[in-house]
Amino acid sequence: MNPAPSLFQTARALIVRDVQLLWRRRGDALQPALFALLVVVLFALGLGTAPQALSKVAPAVLWVAVLLAGLLSLDTLFRGDAEDGSLEQWILAPVPLAWLVLVRVLTHWATTALPLVLAAPLLGEMLHLPRSDLPMLLATLALGTPLLSLLGAVVAALTVGMRRSGILVALLALPLYVPVLVFGAGAVAANAQGLDASGALLWLAAGLLLSLLLAPLAAAAAIRIALT
Repeated sequence: MNPAPSLFQTARALIVRDVQLLWRRRGDALQPALFALLVVVLFALGLGTAPQALSKVAPAVLWVAVLLAGLLSLDTLFRGDAEDGSLEQWILAPVPLAWLVLVRVLTHWATTALPLVLAAPLLGEMLHLPRSDLPMLLATLALGTPLLSLLGAVVAALTVGMRRSGILVALLALPLYVPVLVFGAGAVAANAQGLDASGALLWLAAGLLLSLLLAPLAAAAAIRIALT
């Protein structure tokens, strides 16, 4: 009788599978980054070329671009596994379902949101973001984007059994995303004005820790309900 796989062996197998599937559809993987770039370019064209006008709205524009790009790929978080029967195997696996959900969410964040965080300096230059505000922007994105992925996972799990739920996923996720957007963009704006932005960062960090504990459990429960 083969021993049950450990949590880390299961996580490694799931990550390898996800990366292989992502490599096969490389075009789809680039869509969130291209969409965020398109949003930034459209804002830059709409607001004109005045650096002072662009720099004032740069933090909010970058955060909106990241948020909308995350919504673009949110519906596919569990849908492919539901269609090919993998989610049923997740439920029957000898490891907690919440662990598999957490691994999937972190992989999804690393392949969709992390490239946007790394590209934030370039996008900020396009919007004439002051370089002194760049560290605060990166800090808020580093805390806020995983939080967005975890909150979105709960919504994606709730709607995994529905067909054509893309718009519904966005409508359900947006109210959860708004506080993250407010604290993230607000922290950068406060820092630009010389104010203390540590409070917003602490709220983002607290939300991230709380979501790491509760979001996988909630998403796992939603998957069980959707498939039974």
